[in-house]
Amino acid sequence: MATDYDAPRTRPEDEPANESLEAIQVQRSATAQTSVIDAEDFDTAEGIDLPGADLSHEELTVAVIPEQSDEFTCGACFLVRHRSQLARQSGAVKYCTDCEG
Repeated sequence: MATDYDAPRTRPEDEPANESLEAIQVQRSATAQTSVIDAEDFDTAEGIDLPGADLSHEELTVAVIPEQSDEFTCGACFLVRHRSQLARQSGAVKYCTDCEG
């Protein structure tokens, strides 16, 4: 449906047509709510990592599972994929269907 942007806008029936700016500001300030942060959610800042924070003292523990017999590492994206996603093999280098597609 086309919209006529030059047509005068109509106000909703519940909104007075000639309300003053001061009255609108008073009404909005009376109903304005302040935002309150729940302190229980953020008791400590340990769960928050800021961008550029020094994390050199942190250790990361990850269990590394070697490549299985039915898997290969793609030569383009270097992701470990299942053999069913093998698209092409060029010598010892294998490529997945996502990189070849």
